[in-house]
Amino acid sequence: MKLTSSQLKAIEHIDGPAIVLAVPGAGKTTMILHRTKKLIDLGIDPKSILTITFSKAQAVDIQNRFYKMDSVHKPYFSTIHAFCYSIIRDYANKVGRVYNLIDSNISKKYEILRGIYMKVNSDYPTEDRIETAISEVGYCKNAMISPKSFAKSKRCETQNFQNFYNSYEKYKEEKNLIDFDDMITKSYVILKEDASIRKKYRYRFKYIQLDEGQDTSKSQFLVLKLLAKPDDNLFVVADDDQSIYGFRGANPSELFKLKEDYKNLKTFYMQDNFRSTKNIVNISNIFIEQNKNRFEKTLVTDNPFKNPVSIIKVKEPKDQYKIIEDEINKSDLDTAILYRNNLSSIGLVEYFERKNYNFNIKDKKTKFFSHFITRDILNILEFSRDLSDIDLYEKFYFKLIGYISKRHIEYLKKHRGKNVFNILKGYPGLPPYYHKNINNLLVGFKKIARSDVYTAINYIDKEMGYGDYLRDNAKRLKETVPSLNEYLYYLKLIAKNVDSYELFIGRLKELEYILKKPKDSDANITFSTIHSAKGLEFSRVFVVDLYEGTLPSSTSIDALGEDEDLIEEERRLFYVAMTRAKDELYLMYSHYTNGNKNEVSSFLSDLETLAGEDNGING
Repeated sequence: MKLTSSQLKAIEHIDGPAIVLAVPGAGKTTMILHRTKKLIDLGIDPKSILTITFSKAQAVDIQNRFYKMDSVHKPYFSTIHAFCYSIIRDYANKVGRVYNLIDSNISKKYEILRGIYMKVNSDYPTEDRIETAISEVGYCKNAMISPKSFAKSKRCETQNFQNFYNSYEKYKEEKNLIDFDDMITKSYVILKEDASIRKKYRYRFKYIQLDEGQDTSKSQFLVLKLLAKPDDNLFVVADDDQSIYGFRGANPSELFKLKEDYKNLKTFYMQDNFRSTKNIVNISNIFIEQNKNRFEKTLVTDNPFKNPVSIIKVKEPKDQYKIIEDEINKSDLDTAILYRNNLSSIGLVEYFERKNYNFNIKDKKTKFFSHFITRDILNILEFSRDLSDIDLYEKFYFKLIGYISKRHIEYLKKHRGKNVFNILKGYPGLPPYYHKNINNLLVGFKKIARSDVYTAINYIDKEMGYGDYLRDNAKRLKETVPSLNEYLYYLKLIAKNVDSYELFIGRLKELEYILKKPKDSDANITFSTIHSAKGLEFSRVFVVDLYEGTLPSSTSIDALGEDEDLIEEERRLFYVAMTRAKDELYLMYSHYTNGNKNEVSSFLSDLETLAGEDNGING
């Protein structure tokens, strides 16, 4: 393969610390492979070359690609977690201790965490709260922040976080358990404190290559820096403009610190993008240059101008799907539909599966089917079919109009019968206006029972006060109003395509199954979050649901003026989305979701201002 001069310069670097700043599509993996081969050709023992990359899939991919170049030699390719786990196992064997991985049984882990949370807060946590709590524990460990200081920050959402953190750590210590984040922090402590293990790993690995350095947290960098001493043969390949894992403790500032840590640090630039058209490269470059906390570099390409980047604004989300379908039918290009949140996949799957398109879903995790809004709607629909079910009514009564109180519910539980509303009319001392409220509720639920599912959900949302409840309580529920509207929109979208309540339930189960299906090797359409698409490329890319509060996130907008790092990471995320595209890029926004106005992403507005039609953008 013909290598560029910038790739060759990086490959030629042998000894001492170095950082290679590689823009999207610059051929960094090719460069790493050729440098690995170069080290071996110079007589360096392949087993002393350690290449750390971000994910297991990437480690396997780079290893397989190397073996195609050189099937004889076997350098070591690994993720940071797998590598650190080997250090912990060595230490455990040495001291006669067994560490078990708590993450090997996720349901058991959540059961343990739920118990700890309940003990600390005297409250039963939802799965979302557990996920938030454990994510915050991981953030502290990766960023090396004390739980006490994190608990005082605005980022902390977990009640009594410091107590929860310490209780979790104590439990693991007593039970000889570790989690993924412990793999890093424990291996660092072992390397620092155990001279024999430190010596063993330093002797074994003389040359360390770190791919995706921008995704490496402070704790992970500390492990690699310690291991690389005293020769400091640490070769870091990174793009600070693609640092999008701040929630895991990764921060581009760790890359900036390398110059402080290593006075003899060599810096190489790979600024040639081989992937994208000039239109996409120019606009992406103009956009990311708004960030101040970055290395000075420019994205360039010799590729020709091609299709202008398109900004498309439609009435509602399903109108995006129709435009995407029309473009897909024009040409058989490999296509990605990218979005900020997994929630967006629901509408896409509902639309494209019904039209018999083959597609793959890169990130299958979604809370849609277990989310409280989905449960509420199903409970209300179910209750309308049996108005005697007081236990079911108790789960949602306070979310609808009618002014039913806890006292009324207790009365109903003592006087069970066929119809809770007829029974409620016998409540002692009930004011006359309450009879009207109760009759309205009775009429409302009877209307829901005899309506088609779409009309029923719309009535629950618009006429029975459920939508108002969501909007009034969004902050307390730790949700944004746009995302709450999306849940209702997708439920209605699904309901529109079914003829009965039973078919609606069946379709929800079917969609849940589709989202978990194995990969279809014949499909050339991919649905993915932007995070999961990083490192990939597609001929045609659609980025959908570009709303203010989604991308950029409401958290980053609220922090403007106080914490610019958050908005800069959001800008990097948008940049990653744009630079996945080789030939065609479509940026999409819908004015309304569930009848509520969306605010267009300020990033789209920025692009229109910064680029304009003369620079290859259609809006």
